[in-house]
Amino acid sequence: MSKPADLATRVLAPATGLLLFLQAALVVTGGAVRLTGSGLGCPTWPECTPGSYTPVPHQAEPQLNVWIEFGNRLLTFVLVIASAAVIIAVLKSKRKDLRGLAIGQFLGIFGQGILGGITVLTDLNPIPVAGHLLLSIILIAGATSLYSRRYSPAVFVEAAPLTSKISKAHIAISFLVIILGTIVTGSGPHAGDAQAKRFDFDIRTVAWLHADVVIFLLGITFAFYVAQGTSAHTKKAIKIFTIIALAQGAIGYVQYFTGIPEILVAAHLLGATLVWIAAWRIRLSVITQNG
Repeated sequence: MSKPADLATRVLAPATGLLLFLQAALVVTGGAVRLTGSGLGCPTWPECTPGSYTPVPHQAEPQLNVWIEFGNRLLTFVLVIASAAVIIAVLKSKRKDLRGLAIGQFLGIFGQGILGGITVLTDLNPIPVAGHLLLSIILIAGATSLYSRRYSPAVFVEAAPLTSKISKAHIAISFLVIILGTIVTGSGPHAGDAQAKRFDFDIRTVAWLHADVVIFLLGITFAFYVAQGTSAHTKKAIKIFTIIALAQGAIGYVQYFTGIPEILVAAHLLGATLVWIAAWRIRLSVITQNG
């Protein structure tokens, strides 16, 4: 292996790790924007305020809200740089198996920017807000796959029929839990701006529906663990998922019965990101030897 290729191979591990961290961080900073009412801190897009791409003194919006929203936008640019670095490392290390995932991250980040712009231009309509989060979840799955293959190409395996079916159901219901979570958020009080439109759902109804599906997910997780054919590697991933999911469920119940305080909402959003990463690692452990 040539020196540039060897260097690129060594850079690939930290670069993919950083990309995964930043993708998860974008979810958290997006939550901070909502929870602080900073969704329209930069009231237009792609500019921050008419005539300027950066905040300006004496802007009509409160300065704290302006810089929270602008900071979230800046993180997108950091993600572009990080994803470009991953693409370069993938190409230089001749890892053809990672090209699709790496390019998908790069394009997806631009998609995030466009969705973010639509969110602002529609005054924080809950539909593009939910789409913004769901695209982040998809990109996090891709970044997790990249990170899991940082040292060697994926070796795909054929799982036992029962294990395969439960695995598919588990990841699908995990994604459904997150979708319902975005609906709960879109129906609740933390809209990112006092005048923002909300989903026309009863918050109690959608919150309990969300909780019921979480309980169902935990049941499938237990069945997955005890199912014949579940490997030791997958069982380890299931244990990690269960610990995170139980903690996340506890936070969800406490926040619901304490009036949805901002600090717990932020913790719940971080927890949702970690639950999804853990769920995707279970899926990878079933379909690959190095997942």
